[in-house]
Amino acid sequence: MSAASAASAASAVSVQFRAAYDAVLADWPAPVTSREVPTPHGLTHINSCGPLGAPPLVLLPGGGATSTVWGAVVAAGAGRTHRVHAVDLVGEPGLSVPAGGRAIRTPEDLAGWLDAVLDGLGAPGPVTLAGHSYGAWIAAHYATRHPQRLARLVLLDPTQVFAGLLPGYVLRALPMLARPTPARIRSFLRWETGGADLDPAWLRLRDETARFPTVRPVTGPRPGPAGLDRFPLHILFAEQARCHDSARAAATARAALPGARVEMLPGVSHHALPLLAAEAIARSLAA
Repeated sequence: MSAASAASAASAVSVQFRAAYDAVLADWPAPVTSREVPTPHGLTHINSCGPLGAPPLVLLPGGGATSTVWGAVVAAGAGRTHRVHAVDLVGEPGLSVPAGGRAIRTPEDLAGWLDAVLDGLGAPGPVTLAGHSYGAWIAAHYATRHPQRLARLVLLDPTQVFAGLLPGYVLRALPMLARPTPARIRSFLRWETGGADLDPAWLRLRDETARFPTVRPVTGPRPGPAGLDRFPLHILFAEQARCHDSARAAATARAALPGARVEMLPGVSHHALPLLAAEAIARSLAA
């Protein structure tokens, strides 16, 4: 990437955003090591913690959530059983820096990007890969293309994998996606989570994501079940999710992948899942 491209991308990270990001990361229960891994699509920022010799666990957040959203999961035990590598998605709010002229546009691009991330981590042997929402969609697409690199796959309320988005959810999200502001982000999260008590520091960070240039998420076909049955697969759905019909999605997952472990987490919404269901998630990652 050129110096000009790096400078332009880095300018998206305001002083306020960086302060809010660091404040959330400071609440993680274990010392965090941060680094940038070079990939064909830019520098990928990764926050790592946990025992150096523990099995590697790579965590992909949902859109706009940043890698910091995994702090509660780390505190609930994931940081004791694994060497955790929480990733800022390239092109999404966070500290990753996209390469000029090398935007990620297709699922194949995403798979190549994630492959380079795993190469950069230098983890010996297969890894456990977990993703939430859009991150779960990325993880599922990667798993169908590179199953040999995974020891386990954990999908947390995956969107566009076993069910499409509900029209009402899309309509509610459109104003926030078209012109994000802190007020629109907060209003949408209050609606989707039913007014759940979310971490105030993380909410302040979500406010600051409104300063980032709007980037269209990668879209494409649903990842097919072929390849997802080659390793242990655990899928957790949020019972109160408003993005899709969780019961129908869970039934589809069970029918398509009878060997998978599929669970419904009661009393939690889609966007609150990593924050409020951290203990259940940590147990699934340690299983």
